[in-house]
Amino acid sequence: MRGPASCYNPDITQTCGRPIDLRLRFVGRGFVETRLATIIVVLIVAASVVAGLIVGAQRDERTEPVDLVVLNGRVFTGAGQPVAEAVAVRGNEILRVGTNREIKRLVRRTTLTIDAHGGTVLPGFTDAHVHFVSGGLAMDRVNLLDAETLEAIQKKIGEFAAANPDRAWVLGRGWYYSPFPGGLPTRQQLDALVPDRPAYMTCYDGHTGWANTRALQLAGITAKTPDPPGGVVVKDAKTGEPTGVLKESAKGLMSKVLPQPTRDDRLRAIRNAVSEASRFGITSVHEAGTDAEGLEQFDEVRRAGDLKVRIYAALDVTEKMTEADADRFGALRQAYAANPLLNVGAVKIFADGVIEAHTAAMLAPYSNKPTTGHADYSPEELARIVSLMDRRGWQVLTHAIGDGAVRMTLDAYEKAAQVNPAPARGRRHRVEHAETIDPADIPRFGPLNVIVSYMPFHANPSPAQLDVWTANIGPERSARGWISKTLQDAGARQVFGSDWPVVALDPRLEINMAVTRRTPEGQPKDGWLPEQKISLETAIEAMTSAGAYASFEERKKGRLAPGLVADIVILSKDVFAQPSGRFLDAVVDVTIFDGKVVYARK
Repeated sequence: MRGPASCYNPDITQTCGRPIDLRLRFVGRGFVETRLATIIVVLIVAASVVAGLIVGAQRDERTEPVDLVVLNGRVFTGAGQPVAEAVAVRGNEILRVGTNREIKRLVRRTTLTIDAHGGTVLPGFTDAHVHFVSGGLAMDRVNLLDAETLEAIQKKIGEFAAANPDRAWVLGRGWYYSPFPGGLPTRQQLDALVPDRPAYMTCYDGHTGWANTRALQLAGITAKTPDPPGGVVVKDAKTGEPTGVLKESAKGLMSKVLPQPTRDDRLRAIRNAVSEASRFGITSVHEAGTDAEGLEQFDEVRRAGDLKVRIYAALDVTEKMTEADADRFGALRQAYAANPLLNVGAVKIFADGVIEAHTAAMLAPYSNKPTTGHADYSPEELARIVSLMDRRGWQVLTHAIGDGAVRMTLDAYEKAAQVNPAPARGRRHRVEHAETIDPADIPRFGPLNVIVSYMPFHANPSPAQLDVWTANIGPERSARGWISKTLQDAGARQVFGSDWPVVALDPRLEINMAVTRRTPEGQPKDGWLPEQKISLETAIEAMTSAGAYASFEERKKGRLAPGLVADIVILSKDVFAQPSGRFLDAVVDVTIFDGKVVYARK
């Protein structure tokens, strides 16, 4: 009577195809006869099946190969959760998280064992706002991010130009406003460094360009060149000649003559960016703006086996977005729906510029210039596009830095919720940057379920980064800069990114700034706006589990738990035992992506 377990189906009560009669029969004067023997058979078979499942599960975990284990770590399983010691990985998934003793039982001859030596074991970091291709391209150009004085800027550009005499153009990025008198550079300063060929440097925030005279001549930019819509060709107040500075859309005048990266350049840039991400423990990124060509290039790198990072891509939207454009976006989303590493789920909109260039949209005029900045859309047009994409189930990422742009963005999100039915997966629209928020708008984020996508290291309180920012908007508004703790207390969700190549890709800089509100060198002692400090655990979650939530992938990644993908980073120290100001002492020892080691510090 013990047929194979597969013959048993408890839903229809049968064994090997023969129905079992479990009904009671009344015989004679109310005597109840039961088919006891049959019931016993069924119970025996059911018990055998259950036992087989249990034994099978034990056999699977204890005897089947475990590919990788991490031992002797301080395993972060979530804020407020017990800390574990070890992790076991099978294939590309986490099998188990527990004590060293529990995980050691799973080790076999073929298992790769990694000793964390007491270091912190975290989910792989998610950088929730990057420009991955731009960052990869910038790795082959002048890097001015660590040049905080005019002398340092001059030295770096001069050395790069001398070391690369065969390049037709000298290109770079990363200069700060504050080292230059008046906050802006001049073409003459760049001429002195590169007199023999065109040179062009993009500001660290990406919103302002700096050209030498040769570059301006090639682009045909003269005293008669008008300002394009949404941009400024800065001109000398006395002579009327262009100074070499191009703000916002005026950068497009230079783009027409700049050497354009080839396809091979872009593919190489992606591979370089992947290596940089692995070095910093980053296993997922949110690409904040791309197009069909960019997606195809990411996928080519994936097909070659070189995309060792998960991409959540946002497609660029323009002010002329139509239903036909939305159809085209939908086709792209569908084309990548089954892609294991490339997820297309969002659109990116620019609502304004940046505070440093007086182009962020403010509710009141700047403190040192009679302007409220520039909004890229009217409130009505922004609401139209947001409602269009919301209706089609897209997540919307809106670049909004000034308090005026933040309010306009929240209004658009609120309008979409009023006119559209809720998407099947819910709404998780995002405000990117939100550097200063009017107090009246702080309580709106939670009820609207709007995510604040912050770049904490943009608030690095070094003179190079923050002096111009604070001077432009004054003390009252700058006191509301990057208000992480206030938003947390108000119930708003937050996720962190770098905006690379605006600043370095290193997630430790973002976490350290959010926790200490100090420069990497530890200044000021008590932190800038210290009341906005958040806990280390909260900051780590903002770059792990919150990143997964912000891309609708919290059931797949972002935590160290059985069944989730094995994206893991091992730091050299127990950061929870360190004083908060020493977080940067811990470096990435090992990065594991999709169950495989992709970086190991030498």
